[in-house]
Amino acid sequence: MGGGGDIVGPRIYSCCNCRCHIADHDDVISKAFQGRNGRAYLFANVVNVNVGPREDRQLMTGLHTVADISCFQCQEVLGWKYEKAYEEAQKYKEGKFILEKAKVMKEDW
Repeated sequence: MGGGGDIVGPRIYSCCNCRCHIADHDDVISKAFQGRNGRAYLFANVVNVNVGPREDRQLMTGLHTVADISCFQCQEVLGWKYEKAYEEAQKYKEGKFILEKAKVMKEDW
């Protein structure tokens, strides 16, 4: 049996609107991102989201093809998915997800 304190389950992020499970804390890559409305986190993976149409968007780090992601349960827009980065230094973001800190909540931790 492993040790590990009082954590009962995985630490998760959920939709601020309906509390649907959106992402696991283990999938956080960086907390140093900017969203539309302030701080945002870069995630390797998210669940229970709808991915909207792709569009080219000029972000602080250059031109990217992104698609908004929304909660599949309540349709709240939570952030976006990086589909394509045009600058070599930004390629690591492709296939990753931005979740706006104001749009998600930590569940039970």
